[in-house]
Amino acid sequence: MNLELLESFGQNYPEEFDGALDCISLAVTCAFNKRGTLLAVGCNDGRIVIWDFLTRGIAKIISAHVHPVCSLSWSRNGHKLVSASTDNNVCIWDVLSGECEQKYRLPSPILKVQFHPRNDKIFLVCPMRHAAVLVDTDGGHRIVPLDDDQSDLNIVASFDRRGQYVYTGNAKGKVLVLSTSDLSLKASFKVTQGTTSATAVKSIEFARRGDCFLINTADRVIRVYDSKEVLTCGKDGEPEPIQKLQDLVNKTMWKKCCFSGDGEYICAGSARQHALYVWEKSIGNLVKILHGTKGELLLDVVWHPVRPIIASISSGVVSVWAQNQVENWSAFAPDFKELDENVEYEERESEFDLSDEDKSVELGPEKQEDDLEVDVSTIEPVAAFCSSDEETEDIGALQFLPIAPEVEDPEEGWGAPPGIGPPSDLQQDDKQQHSSSSKENNSPAPKRRKFRSFEIQLEGAPTDELHPLLSNRAKDKQQSGGKKAAGRPRTDDRKRTK
Repeated sequence: MNLELLESFGQNYPEEFDGALDCISLAVTCAFNKRGTLLAVGCNDGRIVIWDFLTRGIAKIISAHVHPVCSLSWSRNGHKLVSASTDNNVCIWDVLSGECEQKYRLPSPILKVQFHPRNDKIFLVCPMRHAAVLVDTDGGHRIVPLDDDQSDLNIVASFDRRGQYVYTGNAKGKVLVLSTSDLSLKASFKVTQGTTSATAVKSIEFARRGDCFLINTADRVIRVYDSKEVLTCGKDGEPEPIQKLQDLVNKTMWKKCCFSGDGEYICAGSARQHALYVWEKSIGNLVKILHGTKGELLLDVVWHPVRPIIASISSGVVSVWAQNQVENWSAFAPDFKELDENVEYEERESEFDLSDEDKSVELGPEKQEDDLEVDVSTIEPVAAFCSSDEETEDIGALQFLPIAPEVEDPEEGWGAPPGIGPPSDLQQDDKQQHSSSSKENNSPAPKRRKFRSFEIQLEGAPTDELHPLLSNRAKDKQQSGGKKAAGRPRTDDRKRTK
């Protein structure tokens, strides 16, 4: 795939609805891998569905948790996936095998989990009403320090683009920048509404390219900051936001915000309806509003790392938003003309002659073009896939998953190791002999690898809190008054209706 062809000369943001990805079970959260070739979707029944985003087909289904998956994050090379569930468990999965490698049990509900951008041995956990926690894969953990006022425990946290710093924000608008290595305070500032009153920080999101990050606050304003300026201002600094983005007409509260892959656009999803607002970061102007089905509430929004594509989740279905692709062959051949109907072609007198007799003698002899050697073996690194501090791409990154073919009517013994037939063909007398020979000649079936389990103790963490995802669902049930649940029916319900 030639990445340069993806660079559009016009706008670089999605314009219309481009289909939906139905996971059968209700989708709750989603995340792209680094290349954008795989999309992991966390579902209401605890499953993780991994979609091959190029073919729009399901590549793997991991039966991960028993309770709903509330947060997902890919490792940098795409081989691992960390998931958090509403039952206070965090698991690390091997994407290729679909097996759990480590499991961590926390005492309180988990709002967010995030892999370190450069080190898959560390991940960040944001427990409910507790300080953020840095967890090592061997079970050790470090609690991210709070500011001087220890009373406010509504903490949101995020790694910066390269994982050098952890940014935390609380309900009083205080943002702390701490070094990941020793958790020392490097900078801090307060997000103020107007001149005096502070506003609560709801989320912090970083761009994949560049040094910008955004803060979604409770005053319905998205503020874009430059991380270099924040670090320069130091402790108790007063950095000015580059942009302040908001919906002045409807005063919309924002559910989820994210940057585009190149960091030039910002997308925010409304908390009231299925509506996506897209701003241009450099100017701060609203360029597009994407409207989904009326009456649906938005759960999650992610932007594709490379292409102008947005994936949003509402009513348990992943909606895909993309550009309208119009075929323009003249872009490849400037003299190409599109014809509405067949036209009789009249060739020139000497068009198909070996030597052009009509050519003017004054032009002189033709210049012989030298043969150029084209290097087809050297692979040049694609700039979009390399960070500014890297010269080469990650060769070992996982981009695609192998898919086993589905056979409608398999024959008996199909897929069995060679030399072993179906047990029905064996005589009763030969069963013992066959079993003894099969043990010698064939290796036993691979056992499921046992994962390591860790219990993370957090002092003062609330144990009786209910996850917001579950509390919202309880409110919806009360409002609906016992009516049929919204969303797609399950597979067994579908079979009954047929």
